Amino acid sequence: MSLQALFVGALLSAVVALLLLLLVRRERRAGVVATAAGAALLMPMAWNSVLNLTGAIGLFSHDLPFPPFPVSWQDAGTGVFTLAGAAVALMAGPCRRDAAGSVAGTAALTALVALLVDVYLY
Repeated sequence: MSLQALFVGALLSAVVALLLLLLVRRERRAGVVATAAGAALLMPMAWNSVLNLTGAIGLFSHDLPFPPFPVSWQDAGTGVFTLAGAAVALMAGPCRRDAAGSVAGTAALTALVALLVDVYLY
């Protein structure tokens, strides 16, 4: 995967996460939206960079032969990395006083966006 494709996909994840947080979760705190969008940008880039640097991208990029949802381990890793990064960043930052379920919901939506963008768009 080229660095340009990696960046464009991660940028798209951040934009879609930002929009869904505003429209679906009705989040109005700029810090929460910015933190989640930042995680949706940085965590897919981090995961895919690890795969590229170790030469493991070919091992993890075999899509499931199920056309409606052709997920691969690489795609799943993007979702897991994004979930972890978003949760930690939100808990340590703008959501430190929020209920755990609310933080988990925001992190899960962010990770779901990153996963779906990875599966279907790059």
